[in-house]
Parts: sequence; structure tokens; C-alpha cells
Amino acid sequence: MANYGYNLEPDAIVKTGTCIRAEAGPATGSAMSHTAVRLLAICWVMERKMVEKKLHECAKNWATEVSSLTGPVKKSAENWAKKVAVQDSVVESIYYAWDGERHTMPRGTCTQRPLDAAADKGGSPRRNHRCSHCKANPLLMVFTLAPYFDFCISWEDDASGWTEFFKELGNVNGNADLQWIYRAAYDKYREIAETKRKMRMSLADAAEGPMSEVSSGNDDNGGVDPIWIHVGDDLAYDVGGSASCGARTILDLDNEYGQTAKARFSPDACMPSWSTAPMEEIIHRRLMNDGEYGK
Repeated sequence: MANYGYNLEPDAIVKTGTCIRAEAGPATGSAMSHTAVRLLAICWVMERKMVEKKLHECAKNWATEVSSLTGPVKKSAENWAKKVAVQDSVVESIYYAWDGERHTMPRGTCTQRPLDAAADKGGSPRRNHRCSHCKANPLLMVFTLAPYFDFCISWEDDASGWTEFFKELGNVNGNADLQWIYRAAYDKYREIAETKRKMRMSLADAAEGPMSEVSSGNDDNGGVDPIWIHVGDDLAYDVGGSASCGARTILDLDNEYGQTAKARFSPDACMPSWSTAPMEEIIHRRLMNDGEYGK
């Protein structure tokens, strides 16, 4: 931001993101993607800064106080900031610079440790396909998690499913479908597995030999039936949602960073400073974790 002439505090963007969700309303605000909220928040904060700068310039040129400027002058400054001063390309550049830096941070090591331990014991962390469905993409964490993952699917990759889920989450009947993201991940796995199978068949045909000469097994698991294990920190979203789709589940209670669902949704919890989740969403998620949702 400083490179573009904006001296802003990160907290201003988080607070603005929270206001954006609140103004949109419980259902619509929760359904907004993290990327959309962050881009919009950056844009709004920059626009406010440019309006402030323009009004001070006008007041200085006219030898008066900013408070004495008329409504039309202020409106003109707002239009100038929105249509001229703040460009979409600059907003996107700032967002993706932040997103890129986030993926170089060492936080991924907390997930890497159990994977390293499995490898040290003779296991193969990638014997099965590994995927992530969080916003952070482990494939971009080249120095920590990338070697362990085959693909990543985010909630934001299925915009219609994301929107529908959060609309249902705010419904008093409590009928939000927790399975949609897991079905999407499983479909992606099947797609990758089928592509690999066809590639092996093509290699076998090219070699004019049996597939056993090309591959040691019928699939990536060496002939062993695949097991779907889902690891997550949210009892309802992660354990409940994936288990209902047939996965074995592991509930991660490690609170090294104070950001697990257990810490976020307890009655006396203090939400992380980066969270923009509306209070209605937090309440619903807390009820889901407590088994009270929809009762």
C-alpha cells in the first residue's frame, strides 16, 4: 500500500470488511466470499483515504476548513475517488501481494509436523490423494506443505454451493447442507484418479505390454482400497460434514495459534483480529458445534 502512496493500517481493512458483511445482512454477508470482502474492503479504505486527501486540498486552496465544505463538493470528491483515483488494478495488486505473502508464512509447519512424522515411521504421506478445502492453498506453500498435497479445492471454487449453504445457515429451520464441499472434493479426486488411470492405459498401449509393467498396482494405493480421512478443527463443519459423506474423521484440537473452532465458538470466545464473520454466523456455528442447531 505504501508503494501506491497509501499509509493505512491493516486493522482498517479488517474493520471495513466486518462492516461490509454487516451492511449486507446476515445471510448475504455470510455468503460473501473472503476474497470478495477483502477486495471490497481494500477499495473502500483507499477511496476514503483519497476523499480525505482531496477535501483537505480543496480546503487548503480555498483557505477554509474541511468542515465548511458543501455537500456537492464532498460528493464530487467521492465520485472522483471512486471513478478516477482508485483503480481496480491497484486494488487487486495490493490484495494478491498480501495473499502471496500469506502463503510464505511459517504457519503451515503446524500441519507439516504430523505429515513428517508419518513419513519418518515408514508411511507415505501421499499414498492417497491429499486435498485442502480451506481458502489458503497449500500448493502455494512451496517450503512447507506443497509436497504433501495433490490438489486444492476451496469453498470459493463453488460459488453457488457457498451462497446456498450460508443462506440455509441463516434459516431458522436449521437445514444447512454440510455435505456440498465434501462432495465437490470427492468428485475432484475421482476426476484426477480417472485421468491417471487413462494415462496408465495409454502408456501400457504405447509399450504394447500389460499394465503391470507400467504400474505396480491397479491404482495409486498399490491395490489397497483408498481410505478417506478428513482432518479439521470444526466439529460440525469438518467432522459432521465429511463423516456424513463417508469419511473417517480427525478433530484437531491443537490451539497453538488460538484460532481453532473450539477457541472461536466457545461462549466466552474472543474472535481473532482478522475475522470478519457476522455475529449471526458465529452464533449458528456455535449452535452446530453444540448440537443445538435446528432444534
